[in-house]
Amino acid sequence: MLYLRSLLYLTGQIITTMIVSLIAICCFFLPSLTRAKVISIWARFNIWTLRMLCGISYRVTGAENIPRQPSIVISNHQSAWETLCFQLIFPAQSYLIKRELLWLPFFGWGLAMNRPIAIDRSKKTKALEHLIKQGIIRLNEGRWLVIFPEGTRMAPGKPGEFQVGGAMIAAKSGHPIVPVAHNAGLFWSKNGFLKYPGVVDVIIGPVIETRGRKTREINREVEAWIYANLEKLPDSRPSSRSGSRPGSR
Repeated sequence: MLYLRSLLYLTGQIITTMIVSLIAICCFFLPSLTRAKVISIWARFNIWTLRMLCGISYRVTGAENIPRQPSIVISNHQSAWETLCFQLIFPAQSYLIKRELLWLPFFGWGLAMNRPIAIDRSKKTKALEHLIKQGIIRLNEGRWLVIFPEGTRMAPGKPGEFQVGGAMIAAKSGHPIVPVAHNAGLFWSKNGFLKYPGVVDVIIGPVIETRGRKTREINREVEAWIYANLEKLPDSRPSSRSGSRPGSR
């Protein structure tokens, strides 16, 4: 049953990706933030089907910490889940992505309509310069930024090294950082086909002010907050047969 539910979800995801991507392309003439609301329909559908088919729901702690002004969300990265659900939790946003994603049929075309910051990871210095320049532009447009400083999805209990890109944008622009910790990887792992039922916990921290501060100081504070709050999250998930199995941390 777990396999079948996961297969049904994947099928729906593929079909709706093609449909919403074409709709997004047709909306190219709309203002950027309006276009983002249209594109978020796909994320909302995915989160709904994950709950209905796969039994994955979520709860948010600290939603009152979300400020009104455009900010930089910095979060740990465990799954594809957070790239979907953050579109429901936070205002219209741009993501840092590898440029190769834009080359994917349908998905990449729709993604391009949502003003991501696409970088060439093979050219680290130029990629960082591009990230900072475009990140500040997006913030000034009224968009939020979502940055995963680990750079790739990491298994629960094995966080990666935090890169300074998000903190550097914050230091140069003065925009605040909203730190986030979650355990989505327990239910939808990196490159995982099976989706395990359960409740993803998302903790949103108090705003971290950045104006007048140094990049590494900001980065250390964000990293420390995320690590500390990851320790507070549940570390087990249901299994396909018995209902629970230990997670790895």
